[in-house]
Amino acid sequence: MTTRERPTLEAVARRAGVSRATVSRVVNGSTTVAASIRDAVNQAVDELGYVPNQAARSLVTQRTDSIALILPETANRVFSDDLFFPAIIRGVGMELESADKQLVLMMTGSEAGHHRVERYAVAGHVDGVLFASIHGADPLPGALAQRGIPVVCSGRPMNDGPQVPYVDVDHAGGVAAAVRHLVASGRRRIATIAGPQDMVAGLARLAGYQDTLRQAGLPELVAQGDFTRDSGIAAMRDLLDRDPSLDAVFAASDLMAHGALQTLRAAGRRVPDDVAVIGFDDFDISRYSDPPLTTVRQPIAESGRTMAQLMLRLIAGDEDVPESVVLPTELVLRESA
Repeated sequence: MTTRERPTLEAVARRAGVSRATVSRVVNGSTTVAASIRDAVNQAVDELGYVPNQAARSLVTQRTDSIALILPETANRVFSDDLFFPAIIRGVGMELESADKQLVLMMTGSEAGHHRVERYAVAGHVDGVLFASIHGADPLPGALAQRGIPVVCSGRPMNDGPQVPYVDVDHAGGVAAAVRHLVASGRRRIATIAGPQDMVAGLARLAGYQDTLRQAGLPELVAQGDFTRDSGIAAMRDLLDRDPSLDAVFAASDLMAHGALQTLRAAGRRVPDDVAVIGFDDFDISRYSDPPLTTVRQPIAESGRTMAQLMLRLIAGDEDVPESVVLPTELVLRESA
């Protein structure tokens, strides 16, 4: 049995009655070819079932049609979180798929991982790099941007290097709405479970809590978490030990809020009668917690889509790409507060 030979560029050229160079320009998207010739080439492509050789096409276009999404986390951290990371990946992936681009997912939870990603991007394997879940003053986004590689970040980069476009949410506005709601409902001993302070989201949400309490003339009570459920459990125990009379908690993530609910239940505290609880994210599970969780909704999947949209504009040479896009947040009231 013989296998069917793959149609070549030369075969398409013979069928269309044009040169090989003309076929190459058409399949690589050139707009300088006359419409009638372009139609003849496309018809020959369809009739022969020709599929461009991606490696050869990349040499002509200097494009790989691949975009990397970098998560500076360990694989264990990424795959144990079935909420934030799937949402951001889904948003990026859907936007790139609609643009016929390939998503390349990479994790850099170590210094060696950072070096591996830098080598991969600099070698030209991708057309651009997206970053999400950045910790601290990570130098990698700026380093890649200095090499001329298009870069877009989720959250404002904390380093002082080259500025790159970023997409963020209105952390301060969302937290202020949450804390003001607690104050308006008569709560006076309002604690917070803060997120990691090496991330913009953790810093911004803690600052929003502190600013709003200061305006209300109320004392602060802060425990530290890392956005995970386990850290919410531990932080809530710490808060109860330090101030048994607290009557409200704002947790900087829904997972930490769920951990807080677990600790409060074990301690015999009724929610919201004894202690009101508000989270931040509005993951699907928050509607089904006991009681359903009041939370600040942030558009995670939309953030991913917006990051991908900015990247596509950068790759296309758009000179009007905004330096930042800040998406709105919204307080969603349920039974926990």
